[in-house]
Amino acid sequence: MFIWSKLWDHIKGKYEKNKKRTTVISIKKRSDFSTTGQWDVVTESNGKQGSSVFDAVMVCIGYLSESFLPLESFPGIKKFKGSYFHSRFYKHPDVFQGKRVLVVGMGNSGVDIAVEASHVAEKVMISTDRGAWALSRVFDNGYPWDMVFITRFMNLVRNSLPGPILGWMIANKMSQWFDHENYSLIPQDRRVMREPVLNDDLPSRIITGKITIRPKVKEFKENSVVFQNSSEEEPIDIIVFATGYTFSFPFLEESVLKVENKQASLYKYIFNPHLEKPTLAIVGLIKPFGAVMPVVEMQARWITRVFKGLCQLPPVTTMVKEVTKKKQKKIHWFGFSFDEVLKTDCLVYVDELASFIGSKPNLLALFFKEPKLALEIFFGPCTNYQYRLTGPGKWAEARNAILTQWDRTLKPIRTRVVEDSSNFFPYLLKIFGLFALFAALFLGFQ
Repeated sequence: MFIWSKLWDHIKGKYEKNKKRTTVISIKKRSDFSTTGQWDVVTESNGKQGSSVFDAVMVCIGYLSESFLPLESFPGIKKFKGSYFHSRFYKHPDVFQGKRVLVVGMGNSGVDIAVEASHVAEKVMISTDRGAWALSRVFDNGYPWDMVFITRFMNLVRNSLPGPILGWMIANKMSQWFDHENYSLIPQDRRVMREPVLNDDLPSRIITGKITIRPKVKEFKENSVVFQNSSEEEPIDIIVFATGYTFSFPFLEESVLKVENKQASLYKYIFNPHLEKPTLAIVGLIKPFGAVMPVVEMQARWITRVFKGLCQLPPVTTMVKEVTKKKQKKIHWFGFSFDEVLKTDCLVYVDELASFIGSKPNLLALFFKEPKLALEIFFGPCTNYQYRLTGPGKWAEARNAILTQWDRTLKPIRTRVVEDSSNFFPYLLKIFGLFALFAALFLGFQ
C-alpha cells in the first residue's frame, strides 16, 4: 500500500525547488490591542523569521487549504495493494492509462477527474452516497448557466416559493437535460441544495458505459472494492479520494478564531464578533451558490471600510445572534435550504454587503430615471458592474458595461453572422417584464 508516492514526491520536489514565498508563523494581538487594534505578525522567509506590526489583517486562505482524507472511514484501506491519493494531487490522466479506477466522492473535482480518466482507463467508477444534480455549463438557449440562473428576477421567484415546490421545480429543470434517476445520480436528500456538478460530458460517459455510478463503499480488499448492499467484489487498481477539503488557522490563537465541525463563528462569514476591535477579517471562507470571485470582491470592499472606520459593525449581541442562527442549519419554509453552514445565496449575500457600503442599486429610483438599465439589472445577469453604479468605487463605465454584457458574451462565438428575421415575441416579453418589475418593486424589492 502506498499513496502514489512517485507522483507526490515529484510534486513536492518541484514545489520545494521553486518555492520563493513568505510563510506566516503567527498572528497575535498586541498588548495594547483593545486600544490600537494592532497585530504582531511573525513570518518566515528562506529560513529566517521576522516580526512586523500591522494595523489590520486580512486572512485570505479560503476553505480549500487542507485535503480532507478520512481513511479511517474506509474499512480495509490498509490492506489495499493498489495506489490511492487525494484529488488535490491529480495532475494528468496518464496515470490512469489502462487502469481500473474508483473515484470516491461526487463533487466537481471528482467528476472532472472521472471524466478525464474515462478516456484512457480500462474502467471508471464513481462511488457516491448522496448523489448530485449534474448541470451543463451551456444552459437555456446555449447561454452560460450562471448568466441565466443567477438574476434578480429568478432569485425573487425562487425565494418566494415554498421549499417543496422549489425543490420540485429544480428537480424538473435538472432532469430536462437527462433523467437523473435513470443515471443513478438523483440526490438522496432533495430538501437541501447541494452544489451542483458542472460537467458537460458526464451523462454521455455514463450512457456509453465509460463511467459507472456506484453506491457508498462498504470495504476495500487487497485488489478490489465492495459496495453497500452488495457482496460482489469489483477489481480496482487506483482510488482517487475526492472527499473534499477542510480548513484551519494554525497561525491564529483559538481565542481569536476557533474552527469546529468545519465552521467558524464569524459575522457575515468575515468578522469574529467578540474581538474588541474589528481589525481581523477572514476572506473567502464561504461557499456561494455561484462564482466566488464577485463575492470576495464585495467582502474586500466592505472590510476595508470597516478597517477605516467608515462602516460600523452592529452590537456584539446582534452579531452573535445571527451567527448562532446560521449554525443551526434549519430547513427554510421558502427558498433554498443549504446542506452546509458555509453555503449561501450569493446574490442575497452580496446585496447585503453592498447595502452596508452604499453600493446596492436602488431599482425603484433607477426605473423612473432610466428604465432600460433597471430592466437589464432586474432580468439580466447579476454581474458586479451593478455595484459600481453608485457609492464608493463608483465607475463611470458601469452603465455601459451592464447594457453591453451580452454582446461581449456572444461575440467570440458569433463567427458566422446571418440576417435575423423579425420576431415580435421578444417585445411581448419586455412588456410582461415591465409589469413584473413594477410588482417586484412595490413588494419591497429595492
